[in-house]
Amino acid sequence: MINVTTFKQFGHQDHGWLNACHHFSFADYHDPNRMGFGPLRVWNDDHIKAGTGFPLHAHKDMEIITYVRRGAVSHEDNLGNKGRTAAGQVQVMSAGTGIRHAEFNLEDEELDLFQIWVQPNKAGHKPRWDTKNFDRDHTSNGFVTLVSGRDAKHHPGTLYINQDAAFMAAIMEAGEEEIIKIEPGRQAYLVPARGSIEVNGVKIPERGSAEIIGETQLNVKALQDAEVVVFDLP
Repeated sequence: MINVTTFKQFGHQDHGWLNACHHFSFADYHDPNRMGFGPLRVWNDDHIKAGTGFPLHAHKDMEIITYVRRGAVSHEDNLGNKGRTAAGQVQVMSAGTGIRHAEFNLEDEELDLFQIWVQPNKAGHKPRWDTKNFDRDHTSNGFVTLVSGRDAKHHPGTLYINQDAAFMAAIMEAGEEEIIKIEPGRQAYLVPARGSIEVNGVKIPERGSAEIIGETQLNVKALQDAEVVVFDLP
């Protein structure tokens, strides 16, 4: 089963400095039919103006992934971590027992990103932060795993999260086709960050989403030049 939601069907809140699109219920947007997907609790498609951002605030017991699509986000937290994550990079923050952080757009250009929250496999993990490059300037030879906690292992070349899940991305040229294998009993959440695609013959428009259940193989075809992200979930 592939359940498609278009960008217009998501929740939208324009705060002036932040134009936010919520795939699931978040803050003042509430839809009892969209409370998450498995351990995936939040997927925000955020547009943030230059010189603005989220001031210091706290999180606990959540795995937070930031996938930057345009511009750059600057991170600072009470653990002493500081970093700049630009388009083509992804950052992970495990809130664990508690962390306070700020995220700002200190650039001269506007910032587009996906902010993704995943519930951890248990409470009380040690808080931490890290970032990783993803080469978006060239076709990526299929889907590249950027973040993973599959089988509770630290997989080489990926950022770690405390959940049996894997976050993948691909840059695809128009007409290109790729295959993703999904183990029986697992599910996936797929979003074309740029361009429209087909998955097993079902069209998914740009910045829409597909909740995928009961499929063991995803045949992904780019109808245009596309950037596609997928979360393999328990």
